[in-house]
Amino acid sequence: MSRLQQELKQRKPFTSVAQEALLGLVRTTDLVRRQLTAFIEPHGITLQQYNVLRILRGGGDEGVPTLEVADRMVEQTPGITRLLDRLEAKGFVKRQRCEKDRRQHLCWITPKGAALLEKLDKPLNELAEHLIKGLNHEERVTLIRVLDALRAAHE
Repeated sequence: MSRLQQELKQRKPFTSVAQEALLGLVRTTDLVRRQLTAFIEPHGITLQQYNVLRILRGGGDEGVPTLEVADRMVEQTPGITRLLDRLEAKGFVKRQRCEKDRRQHLCWITPKGAALLEKLDKPLNELAEHLIKGLNHEERVTLIRVLDALRAAHE
């Protein structure tokens, strides 16, 4: 009996290795997401809002167009405008209409948003190490390659 079968208290074997692999991936994703959420939300933001702030920090002084922020999200969301509205209301983001293309809005992280990210950087890196502690360096590199291959197969 596999570890996943034990965790799910499943008596029958999985119908295929693909099914077991997929369910293992989903179960692991849920575990990681719950721990990340438990860390992030006490700071007044969601995981998706945290992702937006990181994207905008990387955008620098030029700003990032709203649609590019949406494209760069780790987890795709149809409600990027609402996410940005909430972050702007909290003072973490500023937006303005692009002078070259009036249909487009550019977004920047504010000093308050940057300070929040700076405060979270080290503890989140430590949490990442904790979450992946069951894998040695070589296994981590292999996991990255396997996950890349799965995503590439669906592009």
